Amino acid sequence: MTITHSSDGLGTTGARRGTSSLRRLLARFESLRGLALLAPTLVILGITVIVPFLLMSAMSLWTQIGFDYADDWSVRNYTTILSEPLYTTLLLRSLGMAMAATLLTVVLAYPMAYFLAFHVHRNKLVWLIIITLPFWTSYLLRVFAWRVILGYEGVINSGLMEIGLIAEPLNVLLYSRTAVIITLAHAWAAFALLPIYVSLEKIDKSVLEASADLGEGPVMRFFRVILPLSMPGVIAGTFLMFIPTVGDYVTPALVGGPNAQMIGNLVQLQFGTVNNWPMGAALAITMILSITLVGLLFLGLMYALRRWAR
Repeated sequence: MTITHSSDGLGTTGARRGTSSLRRLLARFESLRGLALLAPTLVILGITVIVPFLLMSAMSLWTQIGFDYADDWSVRNYTTILSEPLYTTLLLRSLGMAMAATLLTVVLAYPMAYFLAFHVHRNKLVWLIIITLPFWTSYLLRVFAWRVILGYEGVINSGLMEIGLIAEPLNVLLYSRTAVIITLAHAWAAFALLPIYVSLEKIDKSVLEASADLGEGPVMRFFRVILPLSMPGVIAGTFLMFIPTVGDYVTPALVGGPNAQMIGNLVQLQFGTVNNWPMGAALAITMILSITLVGLLFLGLMYALRRWAR
């Protein structure tokens, strides 16, 4: 009896080991299949992002002398950027204007996304199409439209004169930092609206019902339940809005004046007009590093606020 029991125990142990090995093999196979599915995306990402970034980083270490490049590698371009007030001023101005446009967009996009997620119960697709319809047009057309709206004889000036609020057109609307911020906020609004809407749409309505049953009012329910659960969408929309607006050079060139130029205009000038590619590459790398630093600080702030709220 003892021998038979021992034999059955060994058989059971072997079966368990075989099952465990099979599970590990299947898990490994699933991981390999996941990597295989990601492989095309990773290859495209490496070719279109990583390789150009490495080439630009190498180019930024060159030094241009006339129409030729020096043979030695140096950080002379970076020292020039850090020591020249013009470069640092444009970089800080670009970061500040991008932050202002991002804040304006997120603040305006959140109520729209909230309305779609919680107050529109039928034909949500139609509402989404109506809201995003202006973004189906060309980016340049939207910028030129804002030139017409903010112009000296534009819609705003004409309307204000028509109702008698002003006697003559305002000169401060167009070709100013305000014009650039407004245009950037409108041009990239969809990139903030859609992530926030998706985050709000995924909130389980039973959680809101439970909060109401526990005595939470609408205001406290928003700040204690809805807003924290929608923060991933807010953070995603913030990054999708902030990152491209820092390097935008089309909008400042068309609706911004001399005091509203951004770092992207200087990068485009170095590559296109001055033909100083090493300096343009160094400016681009500096801008990327600055955006990364600001992004890390923002994530750190969000993490600290989340821990404080808990």
